[in-house]
This record gives sequence, C-alpha cells and structure tokens, in this order.
Amino acid sequence: MEILSSIQVLADFLGPRDLDQLSQSAVKAVLKKDQADLFVLFGGSILAGGDVLAQAIENRIAKHYIIVGGAGHTTASLREVMATVFPELPIENLPEAQLFQTYLDAKYGLAADYLECESTNCGNNITFLLDLLEEEEIKAQSIILCQDATMQRRMAATLARYAPGMTILNYASYEVEMKKKKDCLEFVQPALGMWELERYISLLLGEIPRLRDDEKGYGPLGQNYLAHVDLPSEVEQAFQRLSTCYPDLIRKADPRFATPD
Repeated sequence: MEILSSIQVLADFLGPRDLDQLSQSAVKAVLKKDQADLFVLFGGSILAGGDVLAQAIENRIAKHYIIVGGAGHTTASLREVMATVFPELPIENLPEAQLFQTYLDAKYGLAADYLECESTNCGNNITFLLDLLEEEEIKAQSIILCQDATMQRRMAATLARYAPGMTILNYASYEVEMKKKKDCLEFVQPALGMWELERYISLLLGEIPRLRDDEKGYGPLGQNYLAHVDLPSEVEQAFQRLSTCYPDLIRKADPRFATPD
C-alpha cells in the first residue's frame, strides 16, 4: 500500500486543478468574471486533454483557446493513440498542436483559435506561447493552463517565471485514482490515452528533481527555468519511497528536446 499511496501523493501534487468544474460559474468564483482571457492546452498531455479542451470551448470559459506543442518526448505516444482512435485520419508527422486540433474537429466539430507548433519542451512551450500572444496582439491577464497531470505543476511554475503578473489557474487534463488488484497496480478508470504504468511512474518521478529549487533543479537556484516551487515533506517522502522501489524509472531530460527557449 505504500507504493500506491506514494503514487497518489505525487499525482495529487503534480496535477492540480484550481477549478472544481469547467464552467463559467466556477471561473467566476475564482476570477470574479465569467471567462478567463485564455485557455491553453499543451501537447504533452495524453489525448484526454482534447476532451477537456472541447468542454472548455463548449462552456465558453475563456475568450481565446490555444493549443501549444510541436514535437517532444510525448509526441510519438500521442500519435499512436490518435492512430488507434481515428485510423482513417492522415496524422503522420503532425506536431502535437495539429494532432489535438484534428481530434477536436473529428470528434466535436470544434477548433482552437490559435496553434503553436514549434515548441519542444515546457520551457519553450511557454516562451513560444508568449511570443504568439505578442504577435497576435492578445492581451491576457488570466489564463487556464491544461497540461498532462504529471507536468501541470511545472508548466504553471514555468509561466510564473516568464509572466509573473499573470493570474494562473491550473486544470490538469485528467485525475488519477489507482487500486491494487492481487499483486498488481492498475488505474481505476484510465483516461483516454493513459500512459502505461511504468511510463506514468517514470513521469511522476522525473518531475520532483526538476521542481526542486537547488543547483540541480529547474528553479531560481538551479537552471532558472521555473519560479520557485515549495515541495511539501510528504511529497519528498513519497518520491523517496517510489524511487527506492523504481530506481531505474526516474526520467532524465532528453537532450533532443532540452533547449529551454
């Protein structure tokens, strides 16, 4: 049970949701207005992020909708799932933003307002997004960020580093509940495109060293890609338990996609 509880602690911390639902009333309860200026889906998400974006558009919770993502460490997995869900669609070599736009159109007849198709990691996801806003003369003070639940906390901290005055609302693209069945762990209701268990644990474990604000982390005391993030003791303890059980699953940065901006 320690492994199960440790996974849940990391999942809850790394994948926050600041809204209890995707509705104008939920947005108003936080922002005192019905709409955020932006809703942004990042391509590192599993395919379930497309369903979240569709709900956001249908419920008109933002003034503009943007999908951000070129090709990074999650792109191949996203293409594989898309090919399974919509085998008739020509998606080979599409960047993440276009994959999600294709999914939105095919399933819902919807489209985001803008796509950013060149970024490769959390750092330039944000810097290229900010460049897009400047190019399109979009003024934004409030933003709802939707990223894969393993990377949501880091995405928000990256935006806080580069746009410190912006009001950020987190809405991770899925929530996780796990159970133990006999001697195996499994997801209770896996979201569409959910990671295989080992990949998921690897993504969770890889985030904690990145979020630590020390000389090896991504915070101000390290590589300075992120605003400072406080890591609660229970999160560090969960990381230590899991990393002891799965020492080979701590994800390293892929140098092909590591350029921060």
